[in-house]
Amino acid sequence: MAIDLGAVSAIDVHVHVHGSVRRDAGEAGGETLKEMAEYFRSDAVAAHTARDIAAYYRERGMAAVVFGVDKAGGGANEHAAGNEEIAELAAENSDALIPFASIDPARGAEGVREARELLASHPQIRGFKFHPNMQGFFPNDPSVYPLYEVIAEHGRIALFHTGHTGVGAGTPGGGGIRLKYSNPMHVDDVAVDFPDMPIILAHPSFPWQDEALSVAMHKPTVHIDLSGWSPKYFPPQLVQYANTLLKEKVLFGSDYPMITPERWLADFGKLDIKPEVRPLILKENAARLFGLA
Repeated sequence: MAIDLGAVSAIDVHVHVHGSVRRDAGEAGGETLKEMAEYFRSDAVAAHTARDIAAYYRERGMAAVVFGVDKAGGGANEHAAGNEEIAELAAENSDALIPFASIDPARGAEGVREARELLASHPQIRGFKFHPNMQGFFPNDPSVYPLYEVIAEHGRIALFHTGHTGVGAGTPGGGGIRLKYSNPMHVDDVAVDFPDMPIILAHPSFPWQDEALSVAMHKPTVHIDLSGWSPKYFPPQLVQYANTLLKEKVLFGSDYPMITPERWLADFGKLDIKPEVRPLILKENAARLFGLA
């Protein structure tokens, strides 16, 4: 079974798996998830598994790209699923889910080996999620390049968190999270050095929105997903370029469970987006990028 583009109205390219079917998550998904739910004013404190997410999106006639965030040495959501579980459950729910993996670059050679092994055993994995803030690295650090080489060699996608992050927001010292790592200009170097590797810049990249737009305009493989913000808060220049020069490179993403697709789509419906551009953003651009079209 695979995603039937005729049966889905949208592809949400940014959905977090916070729960595991193999661990007892209790009633909540850990302190990190609670803090983020408070920041986003969301009631999403349950640890959602990939199986839960598949049912949720299937019920709404949508598909979703799902992933966790790997953190070497711990410190991430203690109930999160691993790459293997996400890939396996996505395979069981391939009509609704597209799996990405996540490997902290701090794992070095071990992480490179894991990436190769994952792609050999789970070829349905379509890309890798990086969170420079949480993982504490600059995307253009040469030490990360062996990991990108594996991704590029297999024709997979690299998705980078960019800009401000809800992780650690409002906590003492921002929970140790440093915002400097997520300037999208660091990803520009990656796009130069890996010109055939598709890249997604996740989120409106506050306070570097213009930098993100410039990188996406300049580098043909770079896309932008619109997750993590309600569309009513999008900067005007983001709306302008999504409507015109970048209309085929902008992707719908919610950041579920912190922002539900219903909330995002309701606010997106109020934006001044051209009728012919809406289906590109909601489904067609992602379908082409993921090889579904």
